[in-house]
Parts: sequence; C-alpha cells; structure tokens
Amino acid sequence: MGINADCTGLQFKTLNMSRGPAVWATRVQCDKKEYSNRMRRVIENTPNLTLIEGEVIEVKVDSKKAVGVRLSTNEVIFSDAVVITTGTSMRGLIFIGHEKKESGGDHRPAANKLSSSLDKLGFELIRLKTGTPPRLYRESIDFGRMICQPGQEPPPFFSFSTKMFHVEQSLMTYNESVKCSTWNNLRCGAKQIPCWMSHTTERTHEIIRNNLSRSALYGGDISGVGVRYCPSIEDKIVKFSSATQHHVMLEPEGKDPNDWWYPNGLSNSLPREIQDELVHSVPGLEKAEFAQYAYAIEYDSIDARELNHCLESKRVEGLYFAGQINGTTGYEEAAAQGILAGINAALKSKSEKPMILSRQEAYIGVMVDDLVTKGTQEPYRMFTSRAERRLLLRQDNAHIRLMPYAERIRTVQNEVMNSIKVLKKLVDDEILRLKNTRCGEKTLFNLLSRPEMSYDRLPDSKSWLPPPVKEEVEILVKYEGYIEQEKRMAERAIREESVKIPKWVDYRKITALRYESREKLIKVMPENLGQAARISGVNPADIAVLSLIIKRGRI
Repeated sequence: MGINADCTGLQFKTLNMSRGPAVWATRVQCDKKEYSNRMRRVIENTPNLTLIEGEVIEVKVDSKKAVGVRLSTNEVIFSDAVVITTGTSMRGLIFIGHEKKESGGDHRPAANKLSSSLDKLGFELIRLKTGTPPRLYRESIDFGRMICQPGQEPPPFFSFSTKMFHVEQSLMTYNESVKCSTWNNLRCGAKQIPCWMSHTTERTHEIIRNNLSRSALYGGDISGVGVRYCPSIEDKIVKFSSATQHHVMLEPEGKDPNDWWYPNGLSNSLPREIQDELVHSVPGLEKAEFAQYAYAIEYDSIDARELNHCLESKRVEGLYFAGQINGTTGYEEAAAQGILAGINAALKSKSEKPMILSRQEAYIGVMVDDLVTKGTQEPYRMFTSRAERRLLLRQDNAHIRLMPYAERIRTVQNEVMNSIKVLKKLVDDEILRLKNTRCGEKTLFNLLSRPEMSYDRLPDSKSWLPPPVKEEVEILVKYEGYIEQEKRMAERAIREESVKIPKWVDYRKITALRYESREKLIKVMPENLGQAARISGVNPADIAVLSLIIKRGRI
C-alpha cells in the first residue's frame, strides 16, 4: 500500500512539522481511480492468488470454526480462514435529506444478507454513520478566489522502497550490497497537484441553520452514531455556533482534467436544492456544478470486544474482521487492520503463531488494543495522543522498529531489508562517533543536543550521509533523555503484558474482585494483565488480586 500510494500520489505533505517528531504525520492525496487500478493489477498478477468477484451472503461455520463463505450464486468457497472487510456495505443506507436508499456507498450495493448471517452467529451489531462531501466538476470552480496549498518538495514518501531510490547513490558509497533493481521503477512524486483552501461564510451558516429539520442527521432519520473528529457541516454549525467560518479544502480525485473535485469540510445530508445553495455560498464555488451530491451513510459494525489482538473472533475460530466493521473510520485505521487481519489469517492457515503488535511498539497495536479492550460507540480515529509511547512510535523509525516482524513474515525483499540494516548501522555508528569526538570542551553529541543546532551545521559532519540517517541521528540525540525514559516505561508495560491470563481463570468465581470488575472482565476476556488493567472499571486492586491468583495457579 505504501508503494501504491507513492506511485499514484497527487500531493505529498508531512503534517505538524512545526511541532516535535512524535506527531509528524505524512499525508498523501492519491489518484482515486489509479490507486484502485494499480492495486488491482498487482493482485491479478500475484502468483497463486485467485480473485473471485461475487457477493458473500453467509459465513459457513462448523463446530464454532469458519470453514468458508456462501455467495449469492449459492456457490460455497471453502477456506481455513475468512477475513471480513465490508466497509460501509452491511445494511448500508444512504441519506440525502429525508430521501434514503439501500447502498454500500460509492455506487456499491448494500450487503444485507451478510448482516443477517453474522446476527445469527450471535454477533452484536451496532449502527454507525459517516458521510461524504459533494463532488464537483473542475471547470466550474474559480480557484482564483482560493488560497493555493501546494505539496511538499522534495515529496515525503510512504514506502521505504521509494525513499531508498532517492538515497541509493549515497548508500552505494558506503556499502555496494544495497543496490536494489526494483528501485529503478519507483520514480514517484513528479508534478504534484495543489489543493485549494476556501471557507464557509455567514450565508452558508444561515442556509444550514434554516434547514436543519430537512437534514437526515438532525431530522431524525439517522440512528447511527457519527464520527466525532470528522463532523458534518451541520454538526459544525450546531456544535460550534460561535464560529464565523470553517475551512473548506478543495481536493482532486485524480490528475485527469475531467476528474471530480470535492470540497472537504462540506460533508452533509441535506436535500439537493439546499446543497446547491450552501455550496454556492462558498467563495470560489459560486458557479460550481455538481457531479454527485453529498450524502450520509448508516451501516452495521460489530462490537470489536468480541475479537482478540490478532483480530480473530473469540466466538468463531478462523473468522477475522478488519476496517469499518470493527467500528473505525475507513481511512488508515481500516488499512492497518486489513494488514494485520490478512497476515494473521495467512499464518492461521499455515498453523503458525499469530503476529500481535503491542501498543508499546506500533500505532496498529494501540488501535487494536483500544478496540478489543474498550470497544467504541462511534467511528474510531487514531491520534498520536492515544499512544502512551508516541515518542517511540515515530514515523521516522518505523522501518527499524518493525523490522523483526517484516523479517518474520517475509513481506520485504532481501535487498530492501539489507538496506534497512545498513541504515541502522549508519545511525548507530554516527551517534557513537559524535559521543567520542570532541569540539573544544564539548563532544559533538553535546553540541547537536542544543535546540538551535542541526546536523549539517555541526563541525566535522558527514555531508554524504542520506537524509533519513541525518534526521534519525538528530532526533535520537536531541530527545535522548525523553526516549530513554519512555523505553523504561515501555519495558515495564511489556512485562505486564507478558503475564498471560490462563483459560482456567473463571471471573465469576473470584469473589475478591468487585462485581463491576467481574462484569467487565467477562465481557472483554483480556488476554494478559496489561490488557486487563486498561479496561475501564477495573482498578489496580483488582489487578493485584488477579495477579496473585495467576501466580498461585488456582482460584
């Protein structure tokens, strides 16, 4: 997915650069059609992978184990593992004003029978809601009345393979073995397309306030809970009534001049004629022509507390869930779950140990632990603030931090893995050199730790080092004390997570636990003490009791 995003990217930008590296986040605006088309070509040309198109209407289960799926054609596909990634399709309902129709969104049909199948298996289904802004024709937009938002140069890429193409020459001077023939095909990021910023007006707000009763969201048609952190424009006007304007970002769906543009920030569920008025009240959109109207969509998800940390159902062995069906949004949260569920389904079919990421070592771990421990009553979004160890979970060290997992599951080419190890050695060697090289009364390490100093300004800096190495060295030096402190705290948390809760533990029989704690523990069925401690309503005294029982080996 990282390579695909880089190869189909329209604009690249790292957000939050004015703040510390713990919150830096790379964002890529991709060509919607080309992203799908390119990934489909990859899938169709993958050896031993068969692509079957059809509607799944039932999960086949035998002795509490998933054995396959039934299609609408009545054909049964047998399998050792099943992954369900339905997005907004399950009993999907689209709303435009008080008008509604069954749909999975983006012109896909609703999957009603699959919802019924999961319901019969005993899964608790929850209704959630999201939405999308209208789509507009490019030639009808007056960009002259908006503020240009260009991409970042040089473009910050997602994939390590793409990044390595740009640092290959400098690495070659250090180690001839890093050359990778596949990098020659990864020339990405040329001719970025800018986004454009406009804003709502008092007239926009007046139109919405006068028509709230005609909105599906405020008119009582929708029962599902919406996204707190990506609210519709109706929600913004109601909940932030003192604001005189809200940002509207015009973003392209593709690089072709005929591709649609969408005003990000104007997601709504108002009738078409009201959408016309409100869009035309935004500077630059006075003459905008609609290719597609905005809509809200309501759909089924499950209670993710029914899953374990590898996203496998506790109720049905071999059945995995990923994406919006687990109560998250459909962006990177869904993509991350897809990776994890797919890897673990493959490992399951090979009778291998599952891959579980701790919240101390990956944002995927944080998100999955939140979902399976606490559940969610609204579409979940991942934020750096949700992670206790965000200074350790930086995007700049992801390739080093997750290298052992990549080696285990063999998802990275040997040449790329070798170059990661070379980069890590470069970082380690350079930090050691800085600690042992003096400049006057101080070491180079001490000099670089100063806020105003950068690596390139250091006396005796190595100009040939690749930019990723310089960046990593600078971060590790400047934040050394904080990083070491977080590592100690992470190690303590990992020790708690290493204490597994045996299957013989019956919370109903542990009378020393408070009644509320017993209820919560029975609901979640935590896998270890660390997870148990994070359940809302379970206090440290309960954990102490549980720890004692596990050590004793009996209730």
